[in-house]
Amino acid sequence: MTDDRRLNDDPGPAAAPHPRRTDGPAPLLIQNASLLLTMEPSIGDGVLGALSQTDVAIQNGMIRDIGTDLPCPDGAEVIDATDKIVLPGFVDIHTHLWQSAIRGGAADRSLGGWLDTCARPTLPKIGPTDMYRFVRLSSLDTVQTGVTTVVDWVHEIGMDATGEYIRALDDSGLRYVYAALQGDGATGLLPTVKKEIIDRRPHASLMVAAHVSMANLDHAERQWAMAQELGAMLTCHTLEQDFQREGDPIRAFELIGALGPRLLLNHAIHLTDDEVSLVAERDVRAAYCPNSNMRLGSGIMRLPELRAKGTKVGLGLDGGTNDTADFFSLMKSAVGLQRVKAQSCDVYPSISEVLRLATLGGAEAIGMDEEIGSLKVGKRADIILVDPAALNFAPQFDWIGQIVLNGRPSNVDTVIVGGRLLKHRGRLLGVDESHVVREAEAAARRIRGAGR
Repeated sequence: MTDDRRLNDDPGPAAAPHPRRTDGPAPLLIQNASLLLTMEPSIGDGVLGALSQTDVAIQNGMIRDIGTDLPCPDGAEVIDATDKIVLPGFVDIHTHLWQSAIRGGAADRSLGGWLDTCARPTLPKIGPTDMYRFVRLSSLDTVQTGVTTVVDWVHEIGMDATGEYIRALDDSGLRYVYAALQGDGATGLLPTVKKEIIDRRPHASLMVAAHVSMANLDHAERQWAMAQELGAMLTCHTLEQDFQREGDPIRAFELIGALGPRLLLNHAIHLTDDEVSLVAERDVRAAYCPNSNMRLGSGIMRLPELRAKGTKVGLGLDGGTNDTADFFSLMKSAVGLQRVKAQSCDVYPSISEVLRLATLGGAEAIGMDEEIGSLKVGKRADIILVDPAALNFAPQFDWIGQIVLNGRPSNVDTVIVGGRLLKHRGRLLGVDESHVVREAEAAARRIRGAGR
């Protein structure tokens, strides 16, 4: 049923989050994939575990079988993958979905200018219902590009806005990690959010977000203690620009005891040689956000060095400073920036390696690789189908290379999360896209007016 109050400019009262879904997805059978990239070398060929003319059977949201000529389960929907590429959904380990409110903003500013003139003035103007509208818009954009899991780093907002934010994530069908920043004046917010909202949703989990430097050790220590209490990772923007070296965040993480596998560093561009070694030694995780880093002139992550020492790294779209959820563009930039920096094509990541970064690499970085990131019996059925029969993609030459170098969101034919079809035959299911856009435009007019 349509919520009529969302059809006009009146924000109305904040709606309560939906209860947990109890209806399970119907069985699915993906038949005859021309190319299946499992990301499991033990299953198929090469680093991407490639198979051809292969079926995938899905039941109760899980991958039940992978093989040829699989029997069709009773009541299953059959998806013909002939002439299509099947692979795990993309895993975006760092984004800010509310920032669809400021797409294209402060286009000629670096990080500090973008924050001061665009992001910080806008967030306080967004009420709970408009928060739903912006996150609804960007989460559906995320789905349509083939992303099936996001880590959404959420700046400090109140409980009502939090409820609407999570409702929008839940309504999108995405698998999501709600990475929330809790200010010192909001004691108890995150434990409440986890107990009352996150733990009731099958696709949701929690991280604790923080700003960490030597200047705020007391705050950082409290956030790390909370993360430990909640059994969650700590996620922080770290050394995105070189001026942030003044805060010596790696030393701060060391002093509070957080430097380990439950820490996710976002950007991590301006690490010293010693810090690259220390991060790898302690099994700290990192998010590589090349499109955002280019947009803001922040620099280029030392990805080859981090990888050579064994650091687990995934890719991040990074919200408003990436401007759209195009994971194909992100992969191409992830490869291209490193090649430009090295002035060589023989540098990490290769085309195959960036596809792994975009899927299983991201899952490993956030500790979810036992559930998602590859196609393997017993894992969650988070799967996308790419259609190469398009003007930008055809003719077939090297499909693996073409995914990264030619792919666009329009090539994503089907998106499945937890066995549930979210996009099929190139269209989002159960979504009135024009209505979603109108809601977001109305919200944008309202927040622009709030500043006058």
